[in-house]
Amino acid sequence: MPSVTLENGDDSSRGPVAPGSPDPHEAPLTLDEPAPRVLSFWDQSAFWANLGVSLFAFSGAYTVLAPDLDGTLRLSIAAGIVAMIVGTLLGGLMLGLAAVPGARTGRPAMVLLRGLFGARLSYVPTVLNIAQLIGWGTFELIVISEAARELFGGGPRWLFVLVAGALTTVLTIWPLGSVRLLRRFVTVAVMISLVWFYIQFFREGLPDLTANPGPSGGAPFGTDWSMFWIATDAALAVSISWVPLAADYTRHSRSEKAAFGAASGAYALTQIIAYVLGLFALALAIDGGGVYQPFLTVTLGAVFFFVFVLREADQSFANVYSTALSIQNLLPRVDRRVLSIGLGALITVLALMLNMGNYAGFLSLIGSVFVPMLGVLAADFFLRARGVWNTGSDAPSRWGMIGAWLVGFAVYQLINPGTVSWWSAFWTDVQTLLHFTPQPWMSASLLSFLTAALAALLIGRLDRSEPVPPKS
Repeated sequence: MPSVTLENGDDSSRGPVAPGSPDPHEAPLTLDEPAPRVLSFWDQSAFWANLGVSLFAFSGAYTVLAPDLDGTLRLSIAAGIVAMIVGTLLGGLMLGLAAVPGARTGRPAMVLLRGLFGARLSYVPTVLNIAQLIGWGTFELIVISEAARELFGGGPRWLFVLVAGALTTVLTIWPLGSVRLLRRFVTVAVMISLVWFYIQFFREGLPDLTANPGPSGGAPFGTDWSMFWIATDAALAVSISWVPLAADYTRHSRSEKAAFGAASGAYALTQIIAYVLGLFALALAIDGGGVYQPFLTVTLGAVFFFVFVLREADQSFANVYSTALSIQNLLPRVDRRVLSIGLGALITVLALMLNMGNYAGFLSLIGSVFVPMLGVLAADFFLRARGVWNTGSDAPSRWGMIGAWLVGFAVYQLINPGTVSWWSAFWTDVQTLLHFTPQPWMSASLLSFLTAALAALLIGRLDRSEPVPPKS
């Protein structure tokens, strides 16, 4: 990777924590304070490994099988597993690419985008990121409450939401301490639980993963591979959802190699394990009992499933903490603890009001926004940077990079316009206008990533102006 020197008016991020910080081994409170480099490869591996094992991976198994609007599962379990593995490995590599700039510069993810788009233009992806992270944080509290109700055989949903929201908020106050806590205690318990459920599911006896019908009382599994890349994009979108916040954590990494290896390797490995387990659970579900049912009916299932429910809070914690850092790109001197408490309260209220109905459409929209943005970032940061990337408050606007991002976004929508009716109808009309018909082999994620990267390189070659250094 080419060397990139950041001139941001504060390259002290590799130095000691600023005086006045409550803990020299904890995350700074504002953007004015440098980031301590205290997270080892194993700290980060534990963090990303736990994020890979999500209750969303179990409940999202249905999404990976590419259901039709009528509920028919077009892919077989075997095809779904292959699509999930391919999508997760590709998503893991993209996540690793997003992790490196944070480790190299010590800057949070949205602040890094000042170098890509300019200080003011970085507000556009920042606002989008705030919106999507609030959505993810809300969905996490919803899925925790639903899983807890199944685990405890009912109970008031609002109580589980409040408990999950409170735990999430507490974790965000000490983010680096929470990461180290995951390594020491939670990761071991999660790994043991995964092994236990695999053993129990194999003992139960899995059905033929390539044939109809599906679980008793549910929709049959299909044998059609024509929607393979749509399923792959659905799996990849889960990994991509972490891309716009990766640098928020890897800025504390002791090295770039540790940041890339942990983000790409540990996350992909555990997400594959969790998704396969979720697909097995879907195959074993009976009488429409839902994907969580098989976890609770095996020997000691409730005990080990409780581990999954409890550690799901690290997902909502990561979303809330990164939302706070994203807001700091707009308001750099606001204490992240104040922001975290307010955001924790907000997602708790939203979780009490909303449901999981639009999960698949939500994933598609996230992928269409951030996959091409990563393509632009990777091309400009790794392939085209000429020694200077200004991430200061005076970073000049780079409209060309916005244009490259929009090109990639349009490619994604033309191939996969999603499931939101009015949005999908608009892009379907555009397809007709352009006489364009998406083919089964087309991956919206891969083609939009590559198109955006190529557009960024081309626009960069046409724009010969040197980056403007920050004001001293």
